Amino acid sequence: MNYSLERFEKETDIVSYIDGYVNVEEFLPRCMECGSYGRVWSCPPFQFDPMELWRSYRRILIQGYRLSFGEDRTKETMTEALWKVKEQLSEELFVQERENPGSLALSAGSCQLCEGCTRPEGVPCRDKERMRYSIESLGGDVGKTLSELCGIQLEWVRGDRLPSHFVLCGALLKK
Repeated sequence: MNYSLERFEKETDIVSYIDGYVNVEEFLPRCMECGSYGRVWSCPPFQFDPMELWRSYRRILIQGYRLSFGEDRTKETMTEALWKVKEQLSEELFVQERENPGSLALSAGSCQLCEGCTRPEGVPCRDKERMRYSIESLGGDVGKTLSELCGIQLEWVRGDRLPSHFVLCGALLKK
């Protein structure tokens, strides 16, 4: 697997972040189109108001990795690298969460801890201690966050054309 990693981070106050990058009303309908909606504990609908969660913190530290791939990339090797780096980023966020009392890590994308989520059966999460919400599941605009705050443009798979990079973006909400 031939790829390079570029780590990024940007910290800002939560009020500015909410004002510029959070719009639950815009993103909830997009979540409803996803197969994880109501089927994964880390995805909406929630038993809480996402805006109250955002407002209960003072700062957000956005962080992640851009994985850049060579010409020999395949969808399979890119996906394999993505999951490996996502696991690495999750562990880094958990460490930071432990080091910052009262903080909350936000995962890069939806939860993938278990083989199958228990939510469809109405059974509590098997791994409540490690399950985390993502920025987008709480109404945050990751594309705008990356472009405006981190100077990174997202690229997408288009038919059989593979992007030159993937981006994983998580965060740490701080009290």
